[in-house]
Amino acid sequence: MAATVAILIVPVTLQVVSRYTALIPAWIWTEELSRFLFIWMIMLGAMIGVREGSHFVVDVLPDLPPRANAFLQIVSNLFVLVFALVFIWWGIAFVRFGWDQTSELAELPMAYIFIAWPVAGVTWVIFLGEAFVASFRVLAGKSAR
Repeated sequence: MAATVAILIVPVTLQVVSRYTALIPAWIWTEELSRFLFIWMIMLGAMIGVREGSHFVVDVLPDLPPRANAFLQIVSNLFVLVFALVFIWWGIAFVRFGWDQTSELAELPMAYIFIAWPVAGVTWVIFLGEAFVASFRVLAGKSAR
């Protein structure tokens, strides 16, 4: 994530400096590039959040036994799985829609941007598979790992 932020700083800085000085020409494509980098940064953060289980959690029942907690984790992950499948299904349609399009200013293929949605969905499915295996192991009375 730090690398994506560092990469994002370059076009944003160029944009700000070119706006207030005559030394650098006004590069309007930097706004578009920074927007696209921000989209990918958000998607990468979501992928990492699903992998590490670090998205926000409301702990309503904190003192549940491990098996009950594993069951609730499975139910919770099923909802996330539905979102992942939606991201894959509609993300593929999104990529097909933008396959022959280019961005207005930077003339980047829009498929490079739109593919973030199905890629995120596929990685969520993979990471949720790991979480399901760990939860089912706890339900079976074994350790999560």
